[in-house]
Amino acid sequence: MPAEGVNAMSTDDVRVRENDLHTKHIATGTRAHSAASAHSEPVETTHAGTHIASISSVSDAGKVPTRGIYDIVAVCFVAFLLLSNIAATKLIELDAGPLTLVFDGGAILFPLTYIVGDVLSEVYGFRFARRTILVGFVVQILASFTFWLAQIAPPAADYTGQEAFAAVLGVVPRFVAASICGYLVGQLLNSYVLVKIKERWGEKHLWARLLGSTVAGEAADTVIFCFIAWIGVVPFSTIANLAIVGYIYKVGVEAVLLPFTYAVVGWVKRIERTAIEREHIA
Repeated sequence: MPAEGVNAMSTDDVRVRENDLHTKHIATGTRAHSAASAHSEPVETTHAGTHIASISSVSDAGKVPTRGIYDIVAVCFVAFLLLSNIAATKLIELDAGPLTLVFDGGAILFPLTYIVGDVLSEVYGFRFARRTILVGFVVQILASFTFWLAQIAPPAADYTGQEAFAAVLGVVPRFVAASICGYLVGQLLNSYVLVKIKERWGEKHLWARLLGSTVAGEAADTVIFCFIAWIGVVPFSTIANLAIVGYIYKVGVEAVLLPFTYAVVGWVKRIERTAIEREHIA
């Protein structure tokens, strides 16, 4: 065979082999991509049509999300908690015809902590909600310690508000214990019940999750706080009045604000979905 024929055949062989290698490379890459897709987390579709599976995977890994607005939601939760605890030092009495309603000032803002807690549990899961609740627990203790140090510190000669400061922010150990115990049990129960209802019914019946968790959490919180804080200080009838009126008020606020809570949950989920999509594109 002529040398030119040999060279031509060799060139053709090389080209065929190059094409085969290129085809195998594409096929291998396609299979790898398909395998990765098959092992990726399923998409979680919520009632708002949002995708938050990546947040759940981060939660399972025990990592704090760096996207979205989790940090803002958590800060609002802790801020509402601290403000409510300060306002709770005042008892408020309202005459409603034949009834006399007694509740503390913390009832003005405290229901919002349960709404924000519902958002944490619904959007980010129990792990993130528990993390935020424990942060609030630590901040409560720090705030009580700070107020106590400020109270016992000698006032300046021209400072005339020492008694008022002690009356409002002075630390009474039993009130600190009542607040911390009620808060910790109530919030953890609220989050746990919401997540368990969601596991049972899925994304449907958000109203049942929100109200059911609040009914359980607020009951534990109100009873624990009222009895630890006021037993032996005021008559039992006043304690019962505080507990019943406070509980009905807080659950009622949650029910009235249910459309608002729906809107906030959907809004936060949309923001988280957008943040996740941007991160995937980047």
